[in-house]
Amino acid sequence: MVTIMHDFLTALGIERENPGGFDGDWIGSGDLLESVSPIDGKVIASVRQVNEDEYERIVGRAHEAFLEWRKVPAPKRGDVVRQIGNRLRDLKSELGQLVTLEMGKIRAEGEGEVQEMIDICDFATGLSRQLYGNSMHSERPDHRMFEQWHPLGVVGVITAFNFPVAVWSWNAALAAVCGDSTLWKPSGHVPLCGVAVTKIAENVCRQNGVDPAIFSLCVGRGSVIGERILHDRRIPLVSFTGSTKMGKHVGEVVGQRLGRTILELGGNNAIIVTPSANLDLVLPAILFGACGTAGQRCTSTRRIIVHASIRDELVRRLVRAYEDLRIGNPLSEDTLVGPVVTHDAVNDLLHAAERVTDAGGEILFGGEALDGEQHPGGHYVRPCIAAAENQFDIVQEETFAPILYILTYGSQGATAREAVDEIDLALAIHNDVPQGLSSAIFTDSVREAEYFLSQRGSDCGIANVNIGTSGAEIGGAFGGEKETGGGRESGSDAWKVYMRRQTNTVNWGTELPLAQGVSFGG
Repeated sequence: MVTIMHDFLTALGIERENPGGFDGDWIGSGDLLESVSPIDGKVIASVRQVNEDEYERIVGRAHEAFLEWRKVPAPKRGDVVRQIGNRLRDLKSELGQLVTLEMGKIRAEGEGEVQEMIDICDFATGLSRQLYGNSMHSERPDHRMFEQWHPLGVVGVITAFNFPVAVWSWNAALAAVCGDSTLWKPSGHVPLCGVAVTKIAENVCRQNGVDPAIFSLCVGRGSVIGERILHDRRIPLVSFTGSTKMGKHVGEVVGQRLGRTILELGGNNAIIVTPSANLDLVLPAILFGACGTAGQRCTSTRRIIVHASIRDELVRRLVRAYEDLRIGNPLSEDTLVGPVVTHDAVNDLLHAAERVTDAGGEILFGGEALDGEQHPGGHYVRPCIAAAENQFDIVQEETFAPILYILTYGSQGATAREAVDEIDLALAIHNDVPQGLSSAIFTDSVREAEYFLSQRGSDCGIANVNIGTSGAEIGGAFGGEKETGGGRESGSDAWKVYMRRQTNTVNWGTELPLAQGVSFGG
């Protein structure tokens, strides 16, 4: 039962019970889904999920909206997205607080996620005037050859709990300027974020006389609504963020109907720390990477690959910093680490710590659940540091909780030159995991830095020098390789996947020469 409605929820249009479907109108007559805060285990509000008949209505309306939206000139589509960004600016504090309340990340991270939405709206607005095709020289005289990009259709967006609003915007803002509509299925852990964001987009669309069904919403069970999206031929592109296991299923099902996917799956991200590294830079990068969002980012730092000569010093400084972490209610300004999303996530951390010791590793700090008077009803853990080996089964997996593995490379007594030569050892460890999302090296050696970024270096989609694995900017394409899925979202030329490419040839002459000089009939 809902005990209190916060003022910021009212500002976002959240009520005690909310319909979970939007097709231009708000609908929902399925099961009631309660949104429970990981902060204290209390119900925030509830959402009435959609049933299969309502799904049919929503996807049908999304397709109808696309057919009209694609006629709107791209710069005018971009202006609608610009206005959504401005509305997000107005509600940044309120929406950020909802992210914190429903997902559990600290206030600064909640508002930071909304800022990502604002930034991608700005990016997409500019992009709306830059949907460039190429012009090519034809081999035939008096012919013009070029390519252009056309809107694709309805884009299915299935998002995870850990970025309950930003990942929608990465897809929806780009899809909108490309002339597509979107059908959003948010995680069942954070349905209120989906309702709030859709209401913001709805209001802007209505103010511009645009069919708001271009931003549709389906809150429903993954086994029902999610599966319908995967199998639906009216949805030519599905963007999925979640586990590698589920991502393989998404890729298989959508691939069977020859649809497209953007897969943003697991990460097992490492930082290589070399002897020349500035530890004053390394420490905050590891703390934010490993403990930010309570270790529940796909870009969270999972592994530290540190040279033997500085291993003990780094561990000493890390343990001291972990001891000072302020863990608690993420709505409090002085909190640095909030709760994990569910009690299952608490158990995942405990189980991972147990598996490390069973394999022969050592817990250097933390790894236990926190409860009692300071954390009643919430899902809190003490972030864990563990000495391990890369070949441990648990280290090869992604644990979506704040556990950090310390791995060592090189020899204790190596000279500075020998240590640089040992970078191959670090890279061998680094790349020897199934995932390939984000990576970093801390070094003052140009050779080590360039080697890390070369074709022989990191095999990840994101590779950084002297910054951590977390906190990617929207201007670059986001995504990774191997079991991370290969998808790219957000900046650079990621927009192209939301459109269909068409190659065109115009004969403006008076003859019809065939390609390659072929003579056929006549």
